[in-house]
Parts: sequence; structure tokens; C-alpha cells
Amino acid sequence: MLILIAGPYRGGTNDDPKLIQQNLDKLEAVALPLFRMGHLPVIGEWLALPLLHLADSKHIGDSVWDEIQYPVAHRLLEKCDAVLRLEGTSKGADNDVRIAQERGLKVYYRLEDIPNAE
Repeated sequence: MLILIAGPYRGGTNDDPKLIQQNLDKLEAVALPLFRMGHLPVIGEWLALPLLHLADSKHIGDSVWDEIQYPVAHRLLEKCDAVLRLEGTSKGADNDVRIAQERGLKVYYRLEDIPNAE
């Protein structure tokens, strides 16, 4: 399955770059285990961050950020088979779950609940 890993990125950081990186590290920590289970993990920031750079976003929350950051995840959800929602407060991740559920995608809350790929 193509699985979107959703969880806090900006949330709870007060836009502190070190805390944002820690959040990204937590999201990425489950990517390799998912891959080894036979799935293809994806994190919206893996696609959004290079686009933000190319579009010359100056800071988190600017108009370029708003144009790209969350729409990337929404477009990814059109391709994904499931979402892994990691714990932590995140309006963006909560919205990803809402969209996934509206589209009938499976939403997991624990890595160990995801079956190995066949």
C-alpha cells in the first residue's frame, strides 16, 4: 500500500525550526519500518519542502506556504491507499484523516496494526 504518514509537523512548535525538525524526524522514524513491511511510505513534507524552496517561500505560514503545504497532502491522498496517523496535536493531520475517511481509505493509528504487504 501507498501509506501517507500524518502527524504533527508545525503543531506545538511555535514555528521553532529545531522543534519542526524533531517532528519531521518522528514522522520519518516509521517510514523505514513501513517500507520493510512491503509498503511505500510517503510524508507530505517530502514533496512540499522542495516545492516551497523552489517557489521561494520566505517563512512558514507565508502565502507560498499556504498555497503548497497542505494541498500537497490533499493531492497525495488521492493516490494513497491508507493513512498512518501518529499521535500528537495536528490540525493538518486531523484534516488528512478526515479527507481519508471521506474517500473510504483505511486509517491506522499504530504501526503494528498495519498488515504486511502480500
